[in-house]
Amino acid sequence: MTYKQAIKYLESFIDYEKLDNYAYNKAFGLKRIKALLSALDNPQDDLRCIHVAGTKGKGSICAFIAYALREAGYNTGLYTSPHLSDFRERIRILSVKRKAKSAKLDFEGMISKQDLARLVEKIRKKIAPPKPTFFEVYTALAFLYFKEKKVDFAVLETGLGGRLDATNVISPLVSVITPISLEHTKYLGNTLKKIAIEKVGIIKRAPVITASQKREVLEVIRKKCKETGASLCAVKNYKKRSLKLLGKHQQINAEVAASVARGLCSFKDIENGLKNTIWPGRCEVVHHKPFVVLDGAQNAASIAVLKKAIKDNFRYKRLTLVFGVSSDKDVKGMASKLSGFFDEAILTKSANPRARSPKDLLPYFIGKKIQITDNTKEAIKRAMAIASGSDLVLVAGSLFVAAEAREYIRTR
Repeated sequence: MTYKQAIKYLESFIDYEKLDNYAYNKAFGLKRIKALLSALDNPQDDLRCIHVAGTKGKGSICAFIAYALREAGYNTGLYTSPHLSDFRERIRILSVKRKAKSAKLDFEGMISKQDLARLVEKIRKKIAPPKPTFFEVYTALAFLYFKEKKVDFAVLETGLGGRLDATNVISPLVSVITPISLEHTKYLGNTLKKIAIEKVGIIKRAPVITASQKREVLEVIRKKCKETGASLCAVKNYKKRSLKLLGKHQQINAEVAASVARGLCSFKDIENGLKNTIWPGRCEVVHHKPFVVLDGAQNAASIAVLKKAIKDNFRYKRLTLVFGVSSDKDVKGMASKLSGFFDEAILTKSANPRARSPKDLLPYFIGKKIQITDNTKEAIKRAMAIASGSDLVLVAGSLFVAAEAREYIRTR
């Protein structure tokens, strides 16, 4: 099987990242992934896993943990989603041997095209009805790859939720719950408590590290820990660090990651690992004069955090917002947080089928100076034409929009 054939085969599976109307409890579950992994001799059982669920900061915390572990001399698997440009970004190994050569790469250690094609062929031979989803197949592929490469640790980010997520077949060394806020309410529930119940479904008997949480969320976490016999450590304070990732929220994420790594790494290794962590698409500066800043903020809480990061780290005259969202997002909440923050906005959409029409976004930005475009490339072109060298262009609302903007800026 060639790489192109492997990609075509993977795309034949249903991908809920591209769909917007399905029954959550029927679409997701562990039966299919368990059957597939059993046919593959359960590679996940040979991995030492750190499992991360939550709403905000999952990917950043996973990256922080992985870089700290690598700094301590461990070859570390990193499984995250979604991707920015190439879905091989989702499966990576931070290698001790390759550190000096690849430490500055945006996505170092991506699974090679050859390994991906070879492992997809292996999986293809084991698939039986009921047909798994794209995410389930890709999760199985990650487990196979990490076992084959004999990683010392595997850091795994959940996809949607946690309880029914394909990654939730492992027995983790530690479970991590990042800040929980309202997201995917159509599927996970319309209250913080309901969403938290889905997220804490990853908690087993292993120790649990949680970021600071709202009281109702912390109650859910404590109850689940009591039920499973898991110890709980709640991170409440953080120290200021020199990080490549901007914003107070990343300082908090780094503290959570440090709490996870303390039992495995020295203080020096943790600090160096955190300092050197690269995680593109999160308050990332991709252009100067004007500043162009990308962030995958996609709910009201994340927008509020992003606003503070922009105010704390940049000086500019005018701010032009490029904004697009997926159809299941809280546009009203995000628009409310953005009110008064920008001088002009360009509403757009990504190429993802779940993207919401920019015309549907317009009512939430009444009274502002607004333009509408049908694609991210055109939105960035217009924003760059508007902005002077002393201005800032902020791209937010969707990681898919941020990814397309990043690709255009870097290749134009």
